[in-house]
Order: sequence, then C-alpha cells, then structure tokens
Amino acid sequence: MRLRALLDNDALGLRLLGGEDELDRGVRGVMTTDLRDPSRYLSGGELVLTGLAWRRTEEDSEPFVRILAGAQVAGLAAGEAELGDVPDDLVQACLRHRLPLFAVNESVAFATITEYVVRQVSGERAGDLAAVVDRHRRLMTSGPAGGGPDAVLDLLGSDLDLRAWVLSPTGRQIAGARDGLPAEVGAALAGEHLAAVRHGRRAPHRAVARGVTYSLFPIRNNGRGAASAVRDVRESVLSDWLLAVEADAADWPAARLDLLQGVTQLIAVERDRREAARTVRRRLAQEVLELVQSGAAPAEIAARLRVAAPVLLPGLGSAPHWQVVVARVDWGDDAAVETGPVAQSLLEEILVDPSAAGPDSADRIAVAHTGDEAIALVPLPAVSLGGLDDEAPPSSEAGLHADALLESVRAPLAAGLADDGRLTLGVSAAVHSAEGLRGALEEARHARRVAAARPGRVCAAGHHELASHVLLLPFVPDDVRRAFTARLLDPLRDYDRRHRAELIPTLEAFLDCDGSWTRCATRLHLHVNTLRYRVGRIEQLTGRDLSRLEDKLDFFLALRMS
Repeated sequence: MRLRALLDNDALGLRLLGGEDELDRGVRGVMTTDLRDPSRYLSGGELVLTGLAWRRTEEDSEPFVRILAGAQVAGLAAGEAELGDVPDDLVQACLRHRLPLFAVNESVAFATITEYVVRQVSGERAGDLAAVVDRHRRLMTSGPAGGGPDAVLDLLGSDLDLRAWVLSPTGRQIAGARDGLPAEVGAALAGEHLAAVRHGRRAPHRAVARGVTYSLFPIRNNGRGAASAVRDVRESVLSDWLLAVEADAADWPAARLDLLQGVTQLIAVERDRREAARTVRRRLAQEVLELVQSGAAPAEIAARLRVAAPVLLPGLGSAPHWQVVVARVDWGDDAAVETGPVAQSLLEEILVDPSAAGPDSADRIAVAHTGDEAIALVPLPAVSLGGLDDEAPPSSEAGLHADALLESVRAPLAAGLADDGRLTLGVSAAVHSAEGLRGALEEARHARRVAAARPGRVCAAGHHELASHVLLLPFVPDDVRRAFTARLLDPLRDYDRRHRAELIPTLEAFLDCDGSWTRCATRLHLHVNTLRYRVGRIEQLTGRDLSRLEDKLDFFLALRMS
C-alpha cells in the first residue's frame, strides 16, 4: 500500500503535517514505539507510530527522526493524546529529513491504524504470493524440479511471514521451517488434527502446543480421484499429511484461506509423487510374500531378495538380514472399510527412518498387504546385527523392537483411531536367509495376535514374548477363560466385597514375591502373622494350597486372564 491511502480513509483521522511529496512511498508494515532509538527493530518501509514518550526536550526530535530516516521507514505518525499538538521541533526535523509526518487524533487508537495497515499489506502480499504459487504449481506438476514442499513453505515465510511445516499423520516433519518443530510438538499437533478429522470438524483446525497457536490444514491425496470425497474418512485419516501454520486462522479473510488451500493442493502433488515412488518397493514385497506363502524353493526366494536389496538399501555391500513386521487396523465391526491399504500406508510411515539423508532415502521399507494385513519386509545391514556374517545366526536383540516402533507415535495414532479403531503390530526376530522368512512371517503374525489380545488402541508385541505363557493366553476360548478364573477368583472377590479384606491384592503380591513371606509382608506393610492369616483364608475359600507349585501356577494364570 502507499502512504497516500492513509489519508483516503477518514476513519483513521490522520492529518498530514509534512512530506506531501513523499506520499507515494510504499508501506510494508507498521511498528509502534516510544524508544529513543528503535533502529534495531526496523527493517525499512514501516509506518512508525509513536506516543512521543521518548521526547523530553526539543533537542530529542532531531536524533530520533535521523534514526528513522536512516532506517528508511515509510513515514511517522505521532499521537496527540500526551502532548496535545505535535511539537513544531518534530515537524521541522521531519521536513529536513524528508520524512512524511502525520498527526493522530487522540480519539483514534494506534490499534485501529495497525489493523488497517496490516490488512492492506497482507492482502497485497497474498495476491503476489498467489501468482508465485501458481507458477510454482506449474513447475511441480511437471516433476520435482520445482523444489518440493520446502520451496513452497519458504514462499509462505518470505512473503507472508508465516512459519509452516508439513507433517505426517504421526507428527514426523516432512518439510518446513529450517529450525524445525520439536518432535513432541509435531506429535501433539498430529494428534489434534487426527482427532478433529475423526470428529468431522471443519478445517482449518486450531491447536495450541507449548503456548503457541497453530492452524492445521489437511493435505488430501490427489491420487484418489473424484470418488475420494465420498469415501469413508477412516480410509485416509491415517495416511494423509497435514500443513501446520504458526498462526490463528480464525479471523483470516477468505482470500488468505483460499491461498492456504491452494498451498495444500500444491504440496499434495509431492505427496502423490512420493506415493508413486513406493510402487516398486511395494511390488517387490508383494512378490516375495507370494513366494513365501506359496511354498516356493528357498533359492527362488533368495534370488528375489537379491533383486530387492539394492532397491531398499542402495550401496549395501553384502546381503542383509531381514525382519518381518505385520500390522492390522480394525474398525470395530464395520466390514465396509477396506483396512489393508490403510495398514500398509501406516506401516510405511511407522517404519520410516527419519535420520536418513534426503526425503526419499528415508523411505526404504517394502510393505505389501494381503486382505486386512500389511506385511513389511525390513532389510537390516549385517553391521546393525553386531557384525554378524551371513552364516551366523542373528541375535534376538538385533534390529527393530516392537515397543520402540510405537513409542513416539502411540498418542497421535490413538487420536486418529478414536473410539472404534485399533492398530496391532507384531515383529519377528531377524533372519539371515530365505529359508527363515517363512518362520519369520508366522512369528510376526503370532506376535500380532498376542498384541491384539491386549487392551488399548495401539498395541505391539515382539518375537521375544512368544516363548512365554502370554503366547497361550490369547488363544484360550472365552468361555474356558471365564470358567477358569471364576472358579479360582470369584470366592475371593465375594469375600473382599463383603469384608474389605483385600485378598486379591494380597494374592497378587504373594505370587509376585515368589512366595516369600518376609518380602511380601514388607511390600504390603503388614505383620507376617497378618499375611499368614490372609493366605490361609485364600486357601480355605478356594481349596488350594499355595505351597504347591501347581496351585501357584493356576492362581498366576487366573490373575493374568482376569
């Protein structure tokens, strides 16, 4: 905008005191100050508003105006609320330095002028940026030469002073401001976004993290075609990206909101490009999976793995070891939602290595889906297995671990799954040959079933848990489970309910202390004789003997299944 526009708006009540020949100066912003030297906060082109609190004597005006002129501000507006008429020494100093000077009537708030200037400047910037974005869209639709989403977000920062980030559904930063978002903030924003989408709230979504307000815009996958608008939101909520802008968009004009929507469409082009790049890896995984499940010869599977290794781990000197990860997303009893592709996209995101260099090199996992399952073939360089060679058996501690995979993504994914969804995941041990893949696949599937038997929206289990009793418990039929636990524990629950005797907590502590009277009494803050009385009451009510290993084991399993 030009300075002249300030005089054209009667609502601002400004009077020009000098500098009529300079009214075509452009205004790039507005700043309010009463500092004697505000130069450190000036970048040029501002309309400076001042209440004249810096002026103590006539001699103060000259250095103040000289500083403003040196910073190449657009003009100065002085308020009349403190001193009445603007002092003549200030008027003369502005004339000497050819700095336009306005008087602000005491009835006009500086906030009114600030709001007007910001609105005018932002509108002009939005128009300029829209043209730049349009040119950039044409570049990106013809390939990645346009610079990817980072280039688009740089335009938002330079032209609209908006810091913005592109985030995955788990909160992983894909692009954005170079100082980045803390991982905890990214995860929190992703969780807020997923919850808003699941509840059908209209975008942009407002979120506050660590005292900072953000506006969240969904980035839809353009590749879904025209039918995407009518598809169930659960088929995309766990795979779509989002744009997080450090600003409150609640009061934005329609033009700026339209601009941000255009930016999300532009970034969606890159989203589709990366999705297409995964096609080769998905096909490799599908081919290996079909060979493993069809009982193909190990030599044939090994040949296919040799083709896959350079694609998944470029530059790898020797054949890697492999792990299998199985994931499944369930949406209650709704069989209409196709869950295989949802689990596939989500597993690809969970398994991304954010430390890898480059946007595409961080995406090296082959994931297939069959039915409702997603199955990942994860290559592990021999060095990551503690220097194992191809003939050595892989360590049970090597590679991916179930709990670590979900540690940072559990909260946002739980928000996206809401009240009707579940994600369960199983991880196999690492294997070093094609012969081991069949067993690894079955192991991962068993681990996932163990995870499915646990409470919670997002659950995982690893191969190391399959050697424990927890492998058996999930597969006990419900009627058998209820009968077994009722026979052993119902008499104790009834007694506790009538007498508040705490026999169940006592039994749990006694078994947890391996039957040690002293340790158990210390943990429960009881005298040993009191503990002996309670254990005797448990034995009397159930007809069992807690000195016998078989009865201890029965109680242990009953407590685990209850």
